[in-house]
Amino acid sequence: MKNLGEMMKQVQAMQERMAEMQSKLDQTAVAGQSGGGLVKVTLNGKGAMVSVSIDPSLLKPEEKEIVEDLIAAAHADAKGKAEAMMADEMKSMTGGIALPPGFKLPF
Repeated sequence: MKNLGEMMKQVQAMQERMAEMQSKLDQTAVAGQSGGGLVKVTLNGKGAMVSVSIDPSLLKPEEKEIVEDLIAAAHADAKGKAEAMMADEMKSMTGGIALPPGFKLPF
């Protein structure tokens, strides 16, 4: 029974670290950009878009499709950075233990 009690303590500690990490992810901002910085997107650590910044030089009706493409590219850039940050956090939290493929925490 001693091993079971120790394992339960470890599970509880991991749950507490997960709660802390989720709180930290809500407060973390990751910026992505495209078009040489003409379009910038900021996401929180969970991947939700927080803000978009578009250089005024792009705000011409004939460049609508370009702006849309740049927003999508900036979002992809920020999302990739957020996922890399999350992977690093998970690695440090799990002590380097690899999670099964497709197993993503906390989302």
